[in-house]
Amino acid sequence: MEFAGKEVVVISGCSDGGIGHSLALAFAARGCLVVATSRSRSSMADLEHDPRFFLQELDVLSDQSVERLTSLVIERFGRIDILVNNAGVQCIGPIAEVPLSAMHNAFNTNVFGTVRLIQAMVPHMASRRKGKIVNLGSVTVLAPLPWAGAYTATKAAIHSISDCLRMELKPFGIEVINVVPGAIKSNLGSSATAGFNQMPELKLFKPFKAAMLARANASQGPKATPTAEFAERTVAAILKKKPWPWFSYGGYSTLMAFLYYLPLSLKDLIVEALSKRVLDSKK
Repeated sequence: MEFAGKEVVVISGCSDGGIGHSLALAFAARGCLVVATSRSRSSMADLEHDPRFFLQELDVLSDQSVERLTSLVIERFGRIDILVNNAGVQCIGPIAEVPLSAMHNAFNTNVFGTVRLIQAMVPHMASRRKGKIVNLGSVTVLAPLPWAGAYTATKAAIHSISDCLRMELKPFGIEVINVVPGAIKSNLGSSATAGFNQMPELKLFKPFKAAMLARANASQGPKATPTAEFAERTVAAILKKKPWPWFSYGGYSTLMAFLYYLPLSLKDLIVEALSKRVLDSKK
């Protein structure tokens, strides 16, 4: 295969049914060579025999796994042009009762997994004075909703990391893009529900269980943006010669951006009304 002239894109979290999988297809459709990764290669089986993809298993919690992947990509392609940090897990439940082990897992995956990949691949980009790092945040950071505080906190960390990283890496010719999805159709709702159902029985917040389950699937309602549409728009934004450092797209993204600028008292009233509306729609 001829590698010259084609962008080499590494994407974490490419299991079928998720945003990463659609991003992989969208990058490939634009002529990129895509290193698609997930914890299980079988979750990307539909990409197995497509020469546009280099499939690899990756555990973002493991230094050894990340180092192995980085070495394989450099050995095969000689460079890494774009790193897309997409791997992530949900964490639904009230902050006062969410098991610390569940919160640890969310931060370890969403935040430290992202940083682990960045630290492994930045030196190779810096040596070429060229590269793009894409971190996936969330519109929930703009107007946090109840029952997903741990998850939103991980994405708030990603937003802050992206802002700092953008300034720190500018001298090395590396661009940082914070992609902020709105409500996007994916398997996130089912995985969030499964994770919530595995937690210990609620005590103080047991009467709110229905609201939490509704929150787990809130991004999968009728106003959710199709994953393929989100991926196409996002990849187009990333591949621009001078990409914007912030790109947001998807259901409710405009609303959440508006809420961000409101006084907290007014924002809380609107968020409470929205949360009740989501719960009523699930009854």
